[in-house]
Amino acid sequence: MEEANKSMTSEFIFRGLCDSRELQTFLLLPFSMLYLMTVVGNLFVVLLFITDPHLHSPMYFLLANLSFVDFCLSSVTTPKLTTDFLKDNKTISFGGCMTQILCVHFFGGGEMVLLVTMAYDRYVAICKPLHYSSIMDRQKCIWLVLISWIIGFVHAMSQLAMILDLPFCGSRIVDSFFCDIPLVIKLACMDTHTLGMLINADSGILATTCFILLLMSYTYILLTVRLNSKDGASKALSTCTSHITVVLLFFGPCIFIYLWPLNITWMDKFLAVFYTVITPLLNPAIYTLRNKDIRNAIKRLINQHMDSQDNF
Repeated sequence: MEEANKSMTSEFIFRGLCDSRELQTFLLLPFSMLYLMTVVGNLFVVLLFITDPHLHSPMYFLLANLSFVDFCLSSVTTPKLTTDFLKDNKTISFGGCMTQILCVHFFGGGEMVLLVTMAYDRYVAICKPLHYSSIMDRQKCIWLVLISWIIGFVHAMSQLAMILDLPFCGSRIVDSFFCDIPLVIKLACMDTHTLGMLINADSGILATTCFILLLMSYTYILLTVRLNSKDGASKALSTCTSHITVVLLFFGPCIFIYLWPLNITWMDKFLAVFYTVITPLLNPAIYTLRNKDIRNAIKRLINQHMDSQDNF
């Protein structure tokens, strides 16, 4: 069946963000800059964690992993989007399309679970501060990150398995800038209503479960801080607000696209750009600007570089 599919549809055609050639040319530079800033910002956070011993704590270990996931998620779609601004014929092979679907759900699903892990870390830090070092030890942190990657991989494989053998023999035009499952299954030459419900249920269970766990965690944290407004708890809460902001930015577009579809093309494209291009850029900015430890780590890195230059 797979060989038959490939012989009938060897490639798909992206409609892109817009039809105007002039607007596409204008958007090339802004999106290229956004991707460059995303790469530099996220990899810089990872570099800070690796090089600065002051950041070798569970919270920053999880933050470094989040930055790496955001870098990967953006790299799945944004480079193709920017290069397609220069092309009239925006095509992608069947294998490339399936790879995009796999990677978007792999990194997206993994990020959802990772955000829950970060909420758990804040819960322990604020609600059980005396036991934090014993509960969030290095081994547990590594296992929690591995679990997020495993769940993301299982979720992505389950999504891919449901569409890989679909008979694509009709239209090849995907009305977006990357292969997204709701749009791709519309191109199958068969009734996909039931399949679409299964796919949405698969994504919905993961997203809804993670979102409910996040709401429960942060609600309990806020109640704890309200009852016990010590300086340490207030400082931890300032970090917690950054996490909440990231959660809203990431889950908001996903809920509208997969759980509450609007069937408005321009809105779907805007939300897709937001969670694949904008959110991966905002995450390191939010954490960096609001976190005193990271700002101090940046200063130490700059000072070390200046000292080495002086010595040279």
